[in-house]
Amino acid sequence: MIRILVVDDHALVRRGLIELLQELPNGVQFGEAGSAADAIVLGLGGHWDVVLLDLGLPDRHGLDVLRELHAARPQLPVLILTMFPEDQLALRMLEIGAAGYLTKESAPEELIRAVERVMAGHKYLSPAMTQAVADGLGGAGGPPPVPHEQLSDRELEVLRLLAVGRPITAISRQLGLSPKTVTTYRARLLHKLRMKSNAELTFYATQHGLVSPAALKAT
Repeated sequence: MIRILVVDDHALVRRGLIELLQELPNGVQFGEAGSAADAIVLGLGGHWDVVLLDLGLPDRHGLDVLRELHAARPQLPVLILTMFPEDQLALRMLEIGAAGYLTKESAPEELIRAVERVMAGHKYLSPAMTQAVADGLGGAGGPPPVPHEQLSDRELEVLRLLAVGRPITAISRQLGLSPKTVTTYRARLLHKLRMKSNAELTFYATQHGLVSPAALKAT
């Protein structure tokens, strides 16, 4: 019996994922979590074969969940499933312990392949991710670096949330930061990217694939 923990703040999304993954052979037992707090408690307290983790959780970012799960149970495969496109963040997720990274626009059969691969102890890279890794290893002969590559993980998270129109107070709640700290991050982003407004940040993020059309429509 395969045991899968599905972490997403939308109950309908969790139900849809569970229906898709019931096609896995040998039978599947599921757990569900709708918040980062529940994900950590269930993830550390159960015997799971894989955790399917969304990044956009209401209380803390999925990145924090990944770090805590990987630190406590490094052998537990965590497969990221999010609306954000496969780009620099995906590479960072793999570096800190994710077993794979998929967007919610992926085909159902790709999700099943990814789950089977990470349960077998391998990393899962979609064709888009494989190309991203190849580009990242291109060295001097590869494409020139882009401005957002200088950002920290947290700065990149704040950039994405600002780009989809989240107010400072909502970002502070989601990331567990004070509004003053989020404002400081915003000022740092504007300085590093040489911009003056949230509108410029949004345009930059969409032009560089840092937010997906689905994420913009969801706000």
